[in-house]
Amino acid sequence: MDTLTNRVEIFDLGFQKATLSEAVKIIIDAAGKDTKALVVTPNVDQVVQLEKNPEVREIYTKAEFVFVDGMPLVWFSRLLPEEYHLPERVNGTNLMLNTCEAAAKEGFSIAMVGGKEGAAEEAAKKLQEKFPGIKIAGTYCPPFGFEKDEVENEKIQKMVDSWNPTFLFVGVGNPKQEKWIYKNWDQLNFTIAMGIGSAIELIAGQVKRAPLWMQENGLEWLYRLLQEPGRLWKRYLVQEMKFIPIACREYKRIKKISR
Repeated sequence: MDTLTNRVEIFDLGFQKATLSEAVKIIIDAAGKDTKALVVTPNVDQVVQLEKNPEVREIYTKAEFVFVDGMPLVWFSRLLPEEYHLPERVNGTNLMLNTCEAAAKEGFSIAMVGGKEGAAEEAAKKLQEKFPGIKIAGTYCPPFGFEKDEVENEKIQKMVDSWNPTFLFVGVGNPKQEKWIYKNWDQLNFTIAMGIGSAIELIAGQVKRAPLWMQENGLEWLYRLLQEPGRLWKRYLVQEMKFIPIACREYKRIKKISR
């Protein structure tokens, strides 16, 4: 464990031992230093992806800030020696919202790339209503397959460059969003970048979010599955079962080095 930065290594990721409020403070402090950084919020699905995708693994292991977004990962950490315990789930949507609130107070700007048609613009309106004074540097909904289109890709690069946001939130699905940020790192003008999945659509109100009691008890996945069973059944009922042997192997590894 890296006690200097309060990180703990689980699944080869340097998780910050932070609550949601602490995570926001860490990000806001980093924004004030004006050094480019990537924020990732792994859940069980991403941990499984890391096992089979070296490119994604490299991105996540090199990210400056790693916060746990997945109650099963928090629960798993509690099975380990106390120094490995993660205090709570740092949900990506909540992290984005709370960071936007802090950004409004600090005078930092934000930009959003992603979401369905019109979602980013609607999310911007909702954020301005919720956090008066927040600076929206720009919004854009890229077309499907944009990451493979050189013309479209260059267009977005120029947009972000002209926006020059403190926070760049990219919501085009995992791991596409992290891969795109990483691939275009040198061409994108921002201070802190973060992949935020469906957060833009959730904030815009285009997608309903699970009730708070489900979020707090690790059941948000079930709510999403019931909303979109055709799209998500394989991810939640098949793909994430692969986490069990990965977790068993990691448990044995940490127990061994903690003796």
